[in-house]
Amino acid sequence: MSRLFEPLSLGELRLANRIVIAPMCQYSAEDGSAGDWHLMHLGQLAISGAGLLIVEATAVSAVGRISPYDLGLYSDANEAALQRVLAAVRSFSPIRMAIQVSHAGRKASSQAPWDGGRQIRPHEPLGWQTLAPSPVPHAESEAPPLALDRDGLRKVKDDFVATAQRAARLGFEGIELHCAHGYLLHQFLSPLANFRQDEYGGSLENRMRFPLEVFDAIRAAFPAQRPVWARISATDWVPGGWDIEGTVALSQELKKRGCAAIHVTTGGVSPAQAIKLGPGYQVPYAQRVKAEVGLPTLAVGLITEPQQAEAIIANNEADAVSLARAMLYDPRWPWHAAAQLGAHVYAPHQYWRSQPRELKDLFTGMQHGQR
Repeated sequence: MSRLFEPLSLGELRLANRIVIAPMCQYSAEDGSAGDWHLMHLGQLAISGAGLLIVEATAVSAVGRISPYDLGLYSDANEAALQRVLAAVRSFSPIRMAIQVSHAGRKASSQAPWDGGRQIRPHEPLGWQTLAPSPVPHAESEAPPLALDRDGLRKVKDDFVATAQRAARLGFEGIELHCAHGYLLHQFLSPLANFRQDEYGGSLENRMRFPLEVFDAIRAAFPAQRPVWARISATDWVPGGWDIEGTVALSQELKKRGCAAIHVTTGGVSPAQAIKLGPGYQVPYAQRVKAEVGLPTLAVGLITEPQQAEAIIANNEADAVSLARAMLYDPRWPWHAAAQLGAHVYAPHQYWRSQPRELKDLFTGMQHGQR
């Protein structure tokens, strides 16, 4: 029996297998609203056979978007647009769906990656004033962000709550809080971005305070039977930055607050990062969080081969594998993994004719109206 295709529970949310589609920004929204690209993109991923699909980093406010083209869930129009997409996707797939909620902080107001990704300054068309824990830009050449005062912190927290409430109305089965990749909550955690002198800066306890307050507020606003978890960068890859010890401490605090899982990634807060790339290069961080915290742990980072993913689960290095680029390159990755590992996987009836003759029992289907 393949370990990769065993069920997994995140709180009360039961996944058919341990393959997770990681949130991947598409930079294709209009005023924060999902469109036809999202219908096509999420639709094809939803029929992949994965156990969980996490919708891309979704901004809790217009100024919290990474770019002017980011997905948001901060207005009635955003909610209606995403409802249209989700209704279509759910009618053809039983996949579990969660949403990653985020605020970009000082990394906001940027071009799309294929346009260079540089910061759009506040005075330039489509640009706006960014916000952060401290008035320190991400890169020296960028305009400095505005340090959040108490009213600003309250507004950010309220925005996260409002987005969580919209996510609940849309029927999302889980929320992932983005505390990684150099965005606002990661900026509070990292000594490289947080130079505050109040109760939100300085010590590890203080730097964790605002992310934990946001988690508590989301957990209180989202239905109790639906899980909330966090994505954390386990290291900044910069001496003196956020590290695995801080990640374990934060994860332990999140566990006390009802966090259902930890999605372990790395980097993103500093251009000085020196990442040591290699197959599964982030998995050891997930393994340590799993061992020391005891929450279900999702591993990500150059996991590309079915046997590699199977070994990660079988060796108790993580409870699930999270795929991003590999899923874009091969949206049927779970089908091919099931074929190699002797497992069964969901596929829509319309595609069953693609099943190789020697693997006639590979696919399972969905009854009409089943989710």
